Amino acid sequence: MINETFVASTPTEAYEQAEKKYGDATELTIVSAKQTKDESGEIRAEVVFAVPKTLFMEKSFGKKASPVQHQNNEEEMMLDEVTSMRKELEAMRSELTGEEAVVQEVKGLFLKKGIAPQWLDTVLDPLMGTPIAEDETLLVSYVLEEIDDRISVRDEMVGKPKVIMLVGPTGVGKTTTIAKLAARYAYLLDRPYRVALVNLDSYKVGAVEQLAHYADIMQIEHVSVSDPEDFKTQIAALESYDIVLVDTAGMSPYDTQKFVKTIEFIKSETVRDMEVHLVLAATVKYEDMEDIYKNFSFLNPDAVIVSKFDETKHFGTLLNFMLLYGLPMSYFSVGQEVPDDLLPASKEYLLERFIGDVHEG
Repeated sequence: MINETFVASTPTEAYEQAEKKYGDATELTIVSAKQTKDESGEIRAEVVFAVPKTLFMEKSFGKKASPVQHQNNEEEMMLDEVTSMRKELEAMRSELTGEEAVVQEVKGLFLKKGIAPQWLDTVLDPLMGTPIAEDETLLVSYVLEEIDDRISVRDEMVGKPKVIMLVGPTGVGKTTTIAKLAARYAYLLDRPYRVALVNLDSYKVGAVEQLAHYADIMQIEHVSVSDPEDFKTQIAALESYDIVLVDTAGMSPYDTQKFVKTIEFIKSETVRDMEVHLVLAATVKYEDMEDIYKNFSFLNPDAVIVSKFDETKHFGTLLNFMLLYGLPMSYFSVGQEVPDDLLPASKEYLLERFIGDVHEG
């Protein structure tokens, strides 16, 4: 508080002076009051008021001169700036949250359809902060285009004589697929190719008989072998044939004995080129996918034949396999009929079905 003295003819007039200066005198406190005589001998009233410092500085020197008020003004300005910055940050956060919401929604859609999170992150992360990440439809289209770009197809090449060996897990339909391939090469292409069938599957009951039955129907050569040396001999004996198709035993990804034996056949020094095609069911489960690749990759497959297309409407896990491991596709088995239900692999065929599944999601 600051003490200020008002002098007037009477205490009432002194009080009125204080009220005139400060307006509402209720903030003032009377400290003392007395009467004195001036030099002319007139009696004067002298009243001392205790005035709040802020009020005194404002009324005596103006707002700009008041250090307290000046400090308050600076604080208000700083508060305004902070408020403004906070609003901008909230706007930015709101915008980012909206973008992230779109990305997470699209990511969740593809995750639900079987695409691996690590692959999706490589596609989606670079898009953050771009207009694509703000538009759900545009973002879905972008991911589908990336899938289209990154999966590959192995063209059907039958001009050069070769051996094609089919490998894969138990129950994926290798024997039926070989029969379809044999019929295709022998009867459905630009000219009839000379085809022979070789059976290495001595484990499965009836496997030799099943392939022999197909060979008899199509009137093509069929032989069965039991060891790598015999295999080498038979391949040499079939040198005049355009295509030699080899059926192997179905293998669990954990059956080491069969894997070792199959590798011995593959490494046989034959007189012609040999391709290894992994037969993989379109119904493959996500949990089994990595185990299948980890084990069959030791056989160095050149391509993937996808079987059982007709047994599922969901192709995300299959696509995921192709995206993660980079193997090209060679053929699709789309039904049970021999030879009709075998198609050369087509990205368009696979993506049309996958996109339909995505749209349903």
